[in-house]
Amino acid sequence: MSEGADGGGDGASARSPGGSPGGDGFAPSALGTREHWDAVYERELQTFQEYGDTGEIWFGEESMTRLIRWMQKHKIPLDASVLDIGTGNGVFLVELAKSGFSNITGIDYSPSAIRLSGSIIEKEGLSNIKLKVTQLVISATCLFISNDLFKFQRILIQVEDFLNPSTKLSGFHVCIDKGTFDAISLHPDSAVEKRKQYVQSLSRALNVKGFFLITSCNWTKEELLNEFSEGFELFEELPTPKFTFGGRSGNSVAALVFQKT
Repeated sequence: MSEGADGGGDGASARSPGGSPGGDGFAPSALGTREHWDAVYERELQTFQEYGDTGEIWFGEESMTRLIRWMQKHKIPLDASVLDIGTGNGVFLVELAKSGFSNITGIDYSPSAIRLSGSIIEKEGLSNIKLKVTQLVISATCLFISNDLFKFQRILIQVEDFLNPSTKLSGFHVCIDKGTFDAISLHPDSAVEKRKQYVQSLSRALNVKGFFLITSCNWTKEELLNEFSEGFELFEELPTPKFTFGGRSGNSVAALVFQKT
């Protein structure tokens, strides 16, 4: 969906006075609409085609490194099925592939985002063996070369609305969200209900004992624990950048790992 850096960016929201997420305290914003992201990624697609610029990375490159290091630390198998929810420009899929993960799926409800991510993956040489585009579903089976080793990888990127997913979107060992839940929280129409739909979709997509890694600039740790209290338990909190203002310190973003119970 959107982009930004650790500590904020387009995904950051304004809270209503005295409001809280649990009480629908986010001010409605166009950032929560599909029309906004269609326009954003249409512009980024044109920019990539003209200048080769892949666009911004939501929460910065450190956010990707943080998640991949966690997966490596906990010995997530390289052939584990990984879902990137709201993949945007697909740069995170590229980093996962370069780190050796071989069964990767990226979804986004914006067709422009899917076209952009497919173009970037192809430019990176990760889909130069086979690239099939059918009804805005891009399936890449690529021969990835790393440390003189040849390895087949499967990268699937497709248009998918996570709030109304297809029945095939299931069986994942790891699901990752960098800001998509933030954007959903800003939807001007029934945001509370859409958050509930998100949790239900996540439960269907993720295997039991599977991991859900979420990075958010809108929600605190405590608030996320409340949002994902049904069917998930906190596995680990990941370290994120801190800021100091007025003599008080805090985290600019929250990054948590949940496990499906």
